Amino acid sequence: MRSAAITPDAFTNSFPRFRSHQALLEGLLEQAQRQSFQAGTHLYWEGDSCSGIAFLLSGSIRVYRCSEAGREITLYEIGAGETCILNASCILGEKPYPANAVTLAAGEFVLIPAASFRRMLGLHEPLRSMIFSLLSERLGDIMELVNEVAFRRMDERLMEYLVEKSDNRLLLSTHQKIASDLGTSREVVSRILKEFERQGRLQLTRSEVRLLQDS
Repeated sequence: MRSAAITPDAFTNSFPRFRSHQALLEGLLEQAQRQSFQAGTHLYWEGDSCSGIAFLLSGSIRVYRCSEAGREITLYEIGAGETCILNASCILGEKPYPANAVTLAAGEFVLIPAASFRRMLGLHEPLRSMIFSLLSERLGDIMELVNEVAFRRMDERLMEYLVEKSDNRLLLSTHQKIASDLGTSREVVSRILKEFERQGRLQLTRSEVRLLQDS
């Protein structure tokens, strides 16, 4: 990853809510660095310490947990104009990062040192409002994830996932990526997809799932 300084305008293009809060902007960006990254970059492994918090300008990040057996489940994804609530929690609670974070698409973020973030959070209500709003949103995401994993059939969850993630009825993804997002094994996903194909609901090719008109 490459780092550079950032101007207030470049930051507020992605975080417009801070545009009218000059003191907050100056405090956040005083020691901040703009960093670029490529897809597939691991930003955190479970147990890492958090020396700063990343405010995402572009690209996307996947936050996930991994079981002892190696099975993954996606907790949530982060897009431009957002930050990671687990990253904030790690800094505020002075605890290790409790998950893994990997970039899905190339982009940039602004890294703000932990001490500056803690100080600004105590001084500025707009920053607190953003963090609490994200906390509420992510908690809702994780509660929904728990509900789906615990109480819904996997074939229902898989078809809903395919419909939601596909573009023009086409999803470009591997069976392993789908399994990781749904918190199951690749074998289970492949078996259900094959059954859907047998039923005439979709067509499978390498790293592609095409939903048919009558799915």
